[in-house]
Amino acid sequence: MSDSKEYISRPDELGNIHICEDVLAVIAAAATLEVEGVGSLSANLSTDLAELLGKKNLAKGVHISVQEESIRVDVSVLIKYGYTILDVAKQVQNAVYNAIENTSGLNVESVNIHVAGVTFERDAKKTQQ
Repeated sequence: MSDSKEYISRPDELGNIHICEDVLAVIAAAATLEVEGVGSLSANLSTDLAELLGKKNLAKGVHISVQEESIRVDVSVLIKYGYTILDVAKQVQNAVYNAIENTSGLNVESVNIHVAGVTFERDAKKTQQ
């Protein structure tokens, strides 16, 4: 395995199971984008830094950190205009929590949502003309 990636390892009776943190980030990103009211993921400081260093990040706006036996997820999103921010953020928390726990079997300690802005529909101008 490459040393440049972080892995979560769990022993198994037949050996070890290693899950790359990038896999969990992609799962969290997919779950986030399925929530109604989410405009998109938003790049955050850690993903901006990773891109500057030449690392391709498939799940911009998602940061996974592992602390002992649990996982902490930080998601930066843009909310669509017209949706209630707190409602959408809570739905994202639940979606990410369930997606990671159900697909990986790992314990999710927390899902923190960072609302970085609001998106507006581009077609709004076309319908007014």
